Amino acid sequence: MAIAEKMTTFMTQSSWIRRMFEEGLELKARFGEDNVFDFSLGNPNLPPPAEFHAAMKEVVESDQRGMHGYMPNAGFEETRRAVASYLEKTQGIHISWKQVVMACGAAGGLNVVFKTLLDPGDEVIIPTPFFAEYRFYVDNMGGVARFVPTRPDFSLDLDAIEAAVSGRTRAILVNSPNNPTGKIYDTSSIGELAVLLERKSGELNRDIYLVADEPYRDIVYDGREVPSILASYRNSITATSYSKSLSIPGERIGFIAVNPEASDAGLILDGIALATRILGFVNAPGLMQRVVARLQGTKVALDDYRRKRDLLCDGLQDIGYDVVRPEGAFYLFLKSLMEDDVAFVQELQRKNILTVPGSGFAGPGYIRVAYCVDDSTIMNAMKGFREVFDELEKPR
Repeated sequence: MAIAEKMTTFMTQSSWIRRMFEEGLELKARFGEDNVFDFSLGNPNLPPPAEFHAAMKEVVESDQRGMHGYMPNAGFEETRRAVASYLEKTQGIHISWKQVVMACGAAGGLNVVFKTLLDPGDEVIIPTPFFAEYRFYVDNMGGVARFVPTRPDFSLDLDAIEAAVSGRTRAILVNSPNNPTGKIYDTSSIGELAVLLERKSGELNRDIYLVADEPYRDIVYDGREVPSILASYRNSITATSYSKSLSIPGERIGFIAVNPEASDAGLILDGIALATRILGFVNAPGLMQRVVARLQGTKVALDDYRRKRDLLCDGLQDIGYDVVRPEGAFYLFLKSLMEDDVAFVQELQRKNILTVPGSGFAGPGYIRVAYCVDDSTIMNAMKGFREVFDELEKPR
C-alpha cells in the first residue's frame, strides 16, 4: 500500500464537511454559482473589520528590525501581553503573559496541547456531537478518544461524563459555542463539570484537564455569555483562534492559555513551547501576531450573523421544519426529515442545496446548515427546502 494503513482508515472517516464542499464545486461548475446553495463549510463570509485592514497596513509598512526573524516558540512577548490583558478583563482571572502561547489557529493549538498532555493510551472524553477532526487530533498524539452523548437539548450530560472517566482519563474536551449545534454550555453545567473533575482527579490521584476549544467564543446571540473555563476550573487550558471573530481563517492565528493555578503549570507551558517546535509549527505566524496584538476585543459585525440565523430559522419554521435556534457560532443543527440523515442530505442535494449529515459529527438524525453565507443564498434556498419538505411530509 502506498500510504499508511491508518491514514487510509482516516480518509474513509474524514470530514463530511470537505466532501460536501467539493461536491458543491462540481455542482457550481455545472449549474452556476447562483443556482447552488452551499451551506456545507463554516467559512466566514463577513469581511474582516476595518480595524484589521488598518492594523495589517501598519504592520506591513513597518520597518521594525528583525520583524520577520525567529522568535521564542511561544510567540512575541508584546502579543502575549496583549492577549493576557484582554483575558483578565473579559474572563475574570489573573493571568500572566507567560501563561499564553501563540498558536497556528485553534486546531494547531489543540494538537500542541494534546502532544504535551498525553501518554500513549491516555483517554480524552469528548461530548457529542463534536467537530469530526477531534478524533484525529487525539490519535495524532497516541491518545484514545472516548465519546459521550449530550442530553436531547445538546447540554452536557454530567452522568454520562462521570461514567466515562477511567484511570486512563487525562482530559475532557469541550467546544462552546458548539460546532455543529450552536449550543452554549451554561455557567451551571461548567461549574458542575469542574466539581466533578476535581473530585475524580482526587479519587484517581491523577490530574484531569478541562480543555476548551473556543473559536466561536465571541459569536453569541440574544445577550448570552460563554462562561470562562479558566475561571471555573484550575486544571484548565483553552485553545482559540481569530479565524471566526475576525474572519481570517486562512491566516492560522490563535493562542493557548493555561490556567496559572494548574498543577505543574510551568512544566505544561514549557511542554507546549517544545511541542510547538516538534510538530513543525515552530511559532505562530509572526506578521499575524503583530496584527492581532492591536485588535484585542475587535470582532466582526455580530448583528449580521444574527440576521442570517433568524432569516434561516424563520424561513424553515414557516415551512414546517423543527428548528431549535442556535445560541452561538453560525451553524443550525436541523432535525432530519428522514431517519437516515445522509439520505436527507442527498434529497436536499437534488435541489442543489448542500448541507452536511449529522452522522459526520456523531449526531445522527440531524443535518448541519452553515449560515455564514450571503443572505441571497439563504432566501433562494427556501424554494428547495420547501419542495423537499412537501415531498417527504406529504400524506402517505
